[in-house]
Amino acid sequence: MQSLQEKASEWSGVDPNDAFAIDQINLYQKLGLQTFINLSTNFYNRVYDDEEEWFRSIFANSKKEDAIQNQYEFFVQRMGGPPLYSQRRGHPALIGRHRPFPVTHQAAERWLHHMQQALDNTTDIDSDSKIKMMNFFRHTAFFLVAGNELKNQKQSIACKHAASKPAAV
Repeated sequence: MQSLQEKASEWSGVDPNDAFAIDQINLYQKLGLQTFINLSTNFYNRVYDDEEEWFRSIFANSKKEDAIQNQYEFFVQRMGGPPLYSQRRGHPALIGRHRPFPVTHQAAERWLHHMQQALDNTTDIDSDSKIKMMNFFRHTAFFLVAGNELKNQKQSIACKHAASKPAAV
């Protein structure tokens, strides 16, 4: 049985060494807090303006300002900065926090489309950092898809005590 990380690598097409190349450099020190705020703001402006209703609906129960803050605090923490996200929200627990949402292959690709555009439009991020970040984002998006599929498999597994034949009348 494949691990979630192995599925993420297979589905994303990103080798784990490339996915976690962000750990070889402190991107927070290199780019600074404001860059992560700008990236997340740019990204969520695109998400909340997406022309696809099915995609926008995933975010319908979240305030854009909260989504921006959650994302940039997570990025800062994951990319070498202070643990802003954990201090405010606890452990990131990505799969658990995304459990209520339909994290499908299609949703991951749409999310990545907006993230690539946001990266391309955040001019204070150098091209090498953009590549490292996008590899991490792509792998992580499909890690969440794998977690979503695991959740769905568990929901469809019958309880071992379920009746295998009709009850007697």
